[in-house]
Amino acid sequence: MSANAASSPAQSTLPKRAFAIIFCSSVATAIGNTGLISVLPLIGRSLAIPDEMVVAIFSLSAILWACSSPFWAKASDRYGRKPLMMVGLSGFMVSMTVCGVVVSAGLRHMAAPMMIFGMLLLGRSLFGLFGAASNPANQAYVADHTPRAERTQAMASLAGAFGLGTVFGPWLAPYFIYPVIGLAGPLFTFAGIAAVMLVVVWRLLPESRRAQATPEDLAAEALEQTTEKARPMWRDPRVVPFALYGFVVATCQTAQQQTIGFLVIDKLNVSPMMARDSIAMAMAFGAIAGLLAQWGLIRMFQMTPKQLLRWGVVCGAGGNLLVAIAPDYHTVVAGYALASLGFGFARPGFTAGASLAVGWKDQARVAGAIAAVNGINAVFAPAFMALYRANHAAPFFLNMALMLGLLVYAFVSKPLRNADPVAVTREEATMATIERSDEGGA
Repeated sequence: MSANAASSPAQSTLPKRAFAIIFCSSVATAIGNTGLISVLPLIGRSLAIPDEMVVAIFSLSAILWACSSPFWAKASDRYGRKPLMMVGLSGFMVSMTVCGVVVSAGLRHMAAPMMIFGMLLLGRSLFGLFGAASNPANQAYVADHTPRAERTQAMASLAGAFGLGTVFGPWLAPYFIYPVIGLAGPLFTFAGIAAVMLVVVWRLLPESRRAQATPEDLAAEALEQTTEKARPMWRDPRVVPFALYGFVVATCQTAQQQTIGFLVIDKLNVSPMMARDSIAMAMAFGAIAGLLAQWGLIRMFQMTPKQLLRWGVVCGAGGNLLVAIAPDYHTVVAGYALASLGFGFARPGFTAGASLAVGWKDQARVAGAIAAVNGINAVFAPAFMALYRANHAAPFFLNMALMLGLLVYAFVSKPLRNADPVAVTREEATMATIERSDEGGA
């Protein structure tokens, strides 16, 4: 192999149309999930289902999501990214349809509340089992086509899909409460949006071709293999600190998202249906703050994962403190927005940091680990809900304490302190590529 061939980029850049399709499919899922979160307090109290049980609907789904994500990540290496994206969108579409049918039956008193609750658990479980397929495939697809130096920006842009979905989901959900269908309307509409994106992915998205890696990835992987042996992601010291950090961040964000609707209802002291616009407005402001972080500030200041890990929890702690001591609705919204700004920093921080910590061959596996972390956190949602019932400010004070603990951890943990893209010289990249070629020939 010639030096020129060895040093030429082997990894194609991510086509704009492909990224747009992946981004829109992620937005569709985020719209549905956050839209469902915004109307679930209304659904639960309209169907006389206790608040803790309403939150538990997401917890079971989250456990299944966490358990299935590593499997789907490995499957994306074997069967390709695109098929797994289609599996995930199909699971989301079917789950939303089933939940819509169950809510319709409950509103018409066709079954007892506990039976409706059980059917909602089943419907949402379909998303946990099959909807989890798309997340690691999306992340791995982007990583396949993104050089290491650009990966933080790419992951931040992809994370922005969640932020955009959280803007439109809660804002659109009240408009989908149709006269006849009622509160089941948003669920059927979100299922329809997913169906459209499923067709778009099927017809227009090219399959990811990850035949080779960039010279930078090969050089980085060669350096990694001198000190690291292959091991499961949950035991890999390169990944574990990011997974732990991400687990706590995701737990705090989920706890805040799932209690904020109840807090708005109780703060305004109105009926659930009368509070729907106020809930949507609060969640929309939070989503806009997250987008400001991911699409504006990160790019403007060229923030690295190390910086995102620190600033994220600082803003998150301040926002939760503000919500905890808020005397009125407007202060709640301001605190929720500040915390969401922090989560908008932290999520791409630990996602990109974990991606940069491993070689190109492990991208799908680390994406599966991060997806599992983002899912399993919701298992604690009922506990946060019970804490909220005991004291409305308690969950937010707890979130603040956890965020401050993560700030200390971000300074103490060596992988988190060093969570920056490592520059690889042309000579190192060329030599690593030549060595790999010689090994393959041998």
